[in-house]
Amino acid sequence: MTIELGILVSVLGLIVAYQGYQLNKQKTNTDETKQEASESAEIKAQLGYIIKGVDDIRIDLKANEKQIGMLGERVTRVEESAKQAHKRIDKLEKGDE
Repeated sequence: MTIELGILVSVLGLIVAYQGYQLNKQKTNTDETKQEASESAEIKAQLGYIIKGVDDIRIDLKANEKQIGMLGERVTRVEESAKQAHKRIDKLEKGDE
């Protein structure tokens, strides 16, 4: 009878150990899932900030392109004005000689 009692205790010990293993495995999976969800949310938030930054850069770039275009037009007008002024100066110098 002692051998049967020993076998019974051994079997019960194996069952308890297996159930403990399963519970620990489930807890670990749950913890990993929570951690992955947290990391995913953080990555999404950072991606949102990056997207917003890129959009801001695009807006600034368009504004700079517009300013450069306006400056180009102004430089062209100044060059034309300087050219006309040089022509007038040349006429004045020829008239003095």
